[in-house]
Amino acid sequence: MLAEALTKDISQAVNPEGFENNKTVGQQGGNVAKVALDELEARTGKKVVTAANAKTMLNEKVIRNLESGDPEN
Repeated sequence: MLAEALTKDISQAVNPEGFENNKTVGQQGGNVAKVALDELEARTGKKVVTAANAKTMLNEKVIRNLESGDPEN
């Protein structure tokens, strides 16, 4: 999502015309997002992108709650 937002902002600032110019803007947005991702991971020591997904995490939470007898959380 960050790459998309950055690409939009760069595109609005540059106003590219044609496919090649838009492609370049897209690459620039992706590059800026990559730098931000690498910096965040370096500072926190944690991976931002993982194999976990919301559905799996929610199912695991529901199972834990059922096992603990607390269906509300």
